[in-house]
Amino acid sequence: MVQVMAMVVDSLIRRVSRVPMRTPVLAVAAALLLITPAHSQSPVRLDPAIAERLNPAQQRSYVEYLQARAGFERQLEMYWALVGERRDHRRRKYAARVAFDANDYVAEQPPKYAGPALNSDIAKLVAVAKPPEPDVPLPGVADFLENARTQYGFFPEPTTEREFKRRYAIDALAAGLSKNQVIRVYALETGGQGTFDMQAGIDPITRTGRPISSALGYAQLLHANSTSELVKHGEGFIQRLQAMAAHPSTQPARAQSLQQKAAILRRMLSAAKSVPNEWSQHQQLGKTPLGLGIHALNMDADVGPWLQVLKLKGLLTTAASEAGRTALTGAELELMNLAGPRTGLEMMEPVGRTMPTANFFAQGGYYRNTIVREKTGAQLLAALDERMEHGLKKPGAIEFAAVFDEITGPQSRAGVQAAPLAFGVNNLFGGR
Repeated sequence: MVQVMAMVVDSLIRRVSRVPMRTPVLAVAAALLLITPAHSQSPVRLDPAIAERLNPAQQRSYVEYLQARAGFERQLEMYWALVGERRDHRRRKYAARVAFDANDYVAEQPPKYAGPALNSDIAKLVAVAKPPEPDVPLPGVADFLENARTQYGFFPEPTTEREFKRRYAIDALAAGLSKNQVIRVYALETGGQGTFDMQAGIDPITRTGRPISSALGYAQLLHANSTSELVKHGEGFIQRLQAMAAHPSTQPARAQSLQQKAAILRRMLSAAKSVPNEWSQHQQLGKTPLGLGIHALNMDADVGPWLQVLKLKGLLTTAASEAGRTALTGAELELMNLAGPRTGLEMMEPVGRTMPTANFFAQGGYYRNTIVREKTGAQLLAALDERMEHGLKKPGAIEFAAVFDEITGPQSRAGVQAAPLAFGVNNLFGGR
């Protein structure tokens, strides 16, 4: 950790080296204050409600623990501040089209707490005296469906798992994705047994658990992803539904339903475009009734597979345009999906492969995603591959692979049956 502290001081000095001379002195002083242990700056004072429940020995033990934790939290704060600064520096270099080198990263893994543990008896007394804030549950599938109904009059088209996989596979192949890429992403994101309405945190088989994020479906799109993809491709969605309705093989009742769905999508698109086309704005909209209703599109048999395929297709497009990479493994595609397209590509570069993953994630995301912690870029890729291999053995992944084989097999008639679906995808991507 001393090395990180030295890097912080050096970074502060370099940051202010182009301003009046007295400013570096202040910067160094501030840096020195930062590396002073937190407990030496101000004594820890116990909450009276806690102190009255502890005997003198317990109070001393608890104070020692709080002091150690305070020092660690200061180190952690410094570490992530430096990570953020280096990330901003890389953004500037990227804008100037300057290649990254090892000095643009923090080479150490995040600090880990190594102080005294909190005695379990003390922890229980503290919990009684100071109960945690009530936990507010995140919106779930029922909330997405309810907001879709109340905000747009939208009810996702029901189907079976196998049919959803069939439509997903047809759209994926038409978009240029491979069976291997799609199934390995599915195996990682859902554990190889996810359903089309699976939400992160909910077991797809037992339906138990509680949501840990808004991630939904085979590709586990967040609510902001659904809004972003609708903004990018909404007109294509609508045109495709209308083309499906007009296809000679479509029955009148089905054609009417598709036209109504196209009109609903028009209203959803208007809502999605009511905010600036920025990720942060899409995140905020995603938390509102309008955004939650849009997220229900992932569960629709007509739109859901295509919506998720477009997200994955966008990763391929970015890899080709940004890095000249025309082929990606399943793990590389998932790395871009997990970390963000450009960040995932950065981790695949020779320097990025050797650097701690903390350089590539926000602090909250780093600690929420257990698979990314305490690894380098290369180690994370290997871990993704390993988890994919495990998921490929599960029933959902096996069924998905069989569906792909049926579609691409010489005796398959799926290409004829799926003409209304493939038409829209080929139109969007300019044919094949």
